[in-house]
Amino acid sequence: MLFIRDVIFFTFTAFGGAQAHLALLLKYFVKNVKYISEEELLELNALAQVLPGPASTQTLVGIAYKVGGLKLAIITFLIWILPSAAIMTFAAITFGRLDQKQKFAEILEYIQPIALGIVAFGAYNLSKRVLVSQLSVFLAIAAVIATLVLRNAYVFPIGILIGGMISSALEAPKEETDIRVKLFSNVNPKKLIYFLGVLLLLALLGAIINRTSPFSLPIRLFENFYRNGIVIFGGGQVLVPLMYTEFVEMKQYLHASGFLSGFAIQQALPGPTFSFTSYVGALSMRNFGYGLPGQILGGAVAVLGINLPGLILVLFIVPFWEDLKKITRIKYSLVGINAVSVGFILAAFILLVKPIGLDYLAIAILVITFLILNFTKISPPFIVIAGILLGYFL
Repeated sequence: MLFIRDVIFFTFTAFGGAQAHLALLLKYFVKNVKYISEEELLELNALAQVLPGPASTQTLVGIAYKVGGLKLAIITFLIWILPSAAIMTFAAITFGRLDQKQKFAEILEYIQPIALGIVAFGAYNLSKRVLVSQLSVFLAIAAVIATLVLRNAYVFPIGILIGGMISSALEAPKEETDIRVKLFSNVNPKKLIYFLGVLLLLALLGAIINRTSPFSLPIRLFENFYRNGIVIFGGGQVLVPLMYTEFVEMKQYLHASGFLSGFAIQQALPGPTFSFTSYVGALSMRNFGYGLPGQILGGAVAVLGINLPGLILVLFIVPFWEDLKKITRIKYSLVGINAVSVGFILAAFILLVKPIGLDYLAIAILVITFLILNFTKISPPFIVIAGILLGYFL
């Protein structure tokens, strides 16, 4: 119960994204009560960075698994994800009902450029950390060009795979084979087949359902988010631009204004950025004519789909992480994966800015938001709340 209490505290105070979340994880689960050591926490966080999916969620679930096994890990996941997912689903339903009303549009007037400023800040900081070599810059530029030219959702997984393979091949030193032998000797073959089978079965689910089925859109949404959950490296900074490119630009499930408004609202909430998917899922269902139950279903399948791959992977890998982290090719492949992810963010930012055009007020708000985040300690929730208040009173 003490651990559950600390998970609840963490859930309702975890503002600021993955980096801020790590500091809070250190406070709640290492400093206040030593559930794990600081070294174990940093290793779990490193593992989450290597794996696709939500880094903060995977780190928290990994801690719970170490403390109390599978049951506690699942309970922790639900406590962490449900509050923000429920709020974002409600926000989508509210937006869907009110988006034609002038006052609601006025309230959100300043929110969209603020959201773009937040995306710009995330892209800038990630670029500084990741684009530190000629290879990483080249891969990022290639990802930008591929995204803008091809405009296809499959650019993302293919680009990430190619980027990881290139950096691993060019930068990793020769691997010691005995480490690999030791690693795979510790893996239960039946367990490996089970986990891989679940991953692949769910990944194929959307492709085998007839699109004329009345349940086709919810199933397609689940497949879309599940596929993104498999290939997204870098957490929420990468998730939001990729979703914009796929669901707004390519598939047109929702409009840019609704997307950006939801992203800005999510920034004002504690919890995982990946819960934003529940907003996208619910609003997509509404735009295709589904009622309230369908919108709630859309929010549920979206947040489950995006989180499930990372949850499965971390619960499978944590038991033999001690051996896995010795494989340097995994570490070096992350260089290329992160570089391609930065390229995707930059390309998506270009697409996000296009609708603004020459709206000087929106551009000014975008720049001011970026400068505030870059040169002060003011966090995004306060900027978003300020934007909502300005829209309401002006």
